[in-house]
Amino acid sequence: MASRDVSDLRLHDLRTLSVVLRERNLTRAAELLDTTQPSISKILKRLRDRFGDPLVIRNGRAMQLTPRAAEMTEQLRSLLVASDGLCAATPAFDPRTSERAFRLLVTDVGTIVFLPALLSRVARDGGRITLRAVPLDSRHFEAKLESGEADLALGAFPGAQRGLRRQRLYFSNYLSVVRRDHPKLAKLRTPAGFRSAHHIIVMASDVGHAAHHVAQHALEAEIPPERVLLRLSSFIAAAIVASRTDGVATVPENVAMHLAEQLGLATFKPSIPLPPFEIAQYWHERCHRDPGHRWLRAASFDLFAKSRPIPPGGDRPPRRGR
Repeated sequence: MASRDVSDLRLHDLRTLSVVLRERNLTRAAELLDTTQPSISKILKRLRDRFGDPLVIRNGRAMQLTPRAAEMTEQLRSLLVASDGLCAATPAFDPRTSERAFRLLVTDVGTIVFLPALLSRVARDGGRITLRAVPLDSRHFEAKLESGEADLALGAFPGAQRGLRRQRLYFSNYLSVVRRDHPKLAKLRTPAGFRSAHHIIVMASDVGHAAHHVAQHALEAEIPPERVLLRLSSFIAAAIVASRTDGVATVPENVAMHLAEQLGLATFKPSIPLPPFEIAQYWHERCHRDPGHRWLRAASFDLFAKSRPIPPGGDRPPRRGR
């Protein structure tokens, strides 16, 4: 009998046995468990058959434990404590006392647009929480969220799928930037002047800026190849080069606004029509109900959402085929 599979054991039966072993009295055990003595006797019979041992033996009014029952008492207690812990409600998340480390997938743009504001929020609401920027490879960012290597991705990933959740933060447009003392600044604002200028082209790449393909192609369709001063893969680097040359860099609006003062840049709307792109936050389903992750997403949405087309708490379900 004792060789029967462990799946025969019922947690309810083990909990009953634990009370019986502690009280050594079926009447008291029945009162504590709010059941009847015959019901406990039936459970004891099942367990005696399962373990191949009488477990408790009546001695007058009291009951004595067999050596097998005495041996399992502490193990049984530990098992039930562990079970209670598993069944307990999910603990609340308190950012003021949590020491959790959150890992964020961001592009070079995200490091200046998102991280400073999030660090300030953490310092205000959760001094012991830490943030870590995870290197972004847009070919594998979904796998990093799935594996837990990253908790949240912030940016523009129009091809994201495979069950990721997402929440829109805002739409962004483009601005062109040049150094403030550019000799042809006024002319650059005209279509002819813009096309004849030297341009710094940011390449849509596999390490971020996946949504930039359309804008890149639109620029290259209008700008003669001989007017391309430089090609690179970083919007921030493009803005820095523009601040030190006569080149024109066309970058997301938030990059231009963040860097204009520090780099001494003039900003203007490019004369070539460029499509806006969506900035969102992405996470894996396994984190969706985690209280700490919900706090992080709420903080991000509160800081960066410029419009609220999604209802409060409106974390969208996975969208496929995009």
